Amino acid sequence: MALSRIWAAFIIVAILAATFQSVFIKGNSDMYSRMVIGKAGDTSQTQIADTSIMSAAILQTLQSGKTYTDGTTKYSKNPGGAYISYKELHADGIISTSKTAVDISINLIGIMALFMGFMSIAEKAGGIRLLSKIIGPFFSKLFPELPKNHPAMGHMVMNFSANLLGLDNAATPFGIKAMESLQEINPNKDTASNSQIMFLCLHASGLTLIPVSIIAIRASLHSTNPTDIFIPCMIATFTATIAAMLIVSFKQKINIFQPVILLWVLSISAIISLLVIYLKSMSFSGVQTFSGIFSNGLILLLFFMIVLGALYKKIDIFGAFIEGAKEGFNVAVRIIPYLVGMLVAISMLRTSGTFEVIIDGMRSFFTFLGTDTRFVAGLPTAFIKPLSGSAARGMMIDTMTTYGSDSFAGRLSSVLQGTSDTTFYVIAVYFGAVSIKNTRYAIGAMLLADLVGIITSILLAYLFFGSSV
Repeated sequence: MALSRIWAAFIIVAILAATFQSVFIKGNSDMYSRMVIGKAGDTSQTQIADTSIMSAAILQTLQSGKTYTDGTTKYSKNPGGAYISYKELHADGIISTSKTAVDISINLIGIMALFMGFMSIAEKAGGIRLLSKIIGPFFSKLFPELPKNHPAMGHMVMNFSANLLGLDNAATPFGIKAMESLQEINPNKDTASNSQIMFLCLHASGLTLIPVSIIAIRASLHSTNPTDIFIPCMIATFTATIAAMLIVSFKQKINIFQPVILLWVLSISAIISLLVIYLKSMSFSGVQTFSGIFSNGLILLLFFMIVLGALYKKIDIFGAFIEGAKEGFNVAVRIIPYLVGMLVAISMLRTSGTFEVIIDGMRSFFTFLGTDTRFVAGLPTAFIKPLSGSAARGMMIDTMTTYGSDSFAGRLSSVLQGTSDTTFYVIAVYFGAVSIKNTRYAIGAMLLADLVGIITSILLAYLFFGSSV
């Protein structure tokens, strides 16, 4: 079982890496403590830096009173005026991470109850069936195992729409409801069905139309043009989504060249392209305003239409809402064990220094080859993104703070942040919600789509921002 093996591998690799560093690398005697009770921001391997071997860029940054980041090592000035080098922990230890996992689940309760309550009203009023009929011709080809006009089609459309607009709070409840609908027709309840894998891979590819949060962060860090990553980000995430569809279709022997599939994909591509062109002509404040009105207004319109439809059908509206809200509460509680297990394993992998070894190794490798290594500075965001969205956001901010929001590394990290979803978080939450234990090839397909997104992002960064320092 893929998920079980990957989870075990995370833990084994983390402990072995920590043991090696604790024994053989100076300054890591507290490695085990950092893994268990450490806090993000804790420092290690602190020592007086040798200014005679520092580059001019590092010295200039330190003399201006700022902190310089060189790969996984940071340089700064201590209160005594001496220059020091150190490494900073970017994740909490397993104790704090366990608490965080429960906090995430608890914070989901209200959101899950709200949206699944309205989803219950929509189902009883026939809205989901109507949506399924509209999307049926396309989804019947992409999800051939689904019965005609199955409610899962409507749930998936709601999830994809919320993702497209960056509405994470709404996307999760809709997605879990879709997984539950697909689970109802799954003949093997503890093994992921073809339809569940296709849905989750498309979801995890993270197709998002307007990366508002990334643009806002770039603006707060004084970027001269915070929206310049918009088109590369859109192209990269769309490419990752198409890659996910192609990968799973190949595995499931689905002919994607069927006229219906091509027509829908090309139509969606055309609509997205037109909207991108329109948004590109707007200022940063205009994009923010449009996004806020369009996305939040769509949620309110959705609630309005659901209630109107329920009144027309003369159903018990509040009773239906309570029924769905109870289900949302139960789901939020049910995913706690899965979330704790996955986040703790990821925490161990991060606090053990494994990522530092990988990043430093890649930088050395590409330097040895004599190739351009500017993209390596943006890779921490790409490597962390499948594991933790908040950690990847922190990596992106750290990269922009270190190299500049308009630097090549800063722009690349921004594009990478908007390229895909947090794969392992998605796996834990969505498969955990329906108690799927055997994920089959889902993880491999998702990570392969992530890789396509990463490679595309790097190529686009050189195409659009290759002249940046």
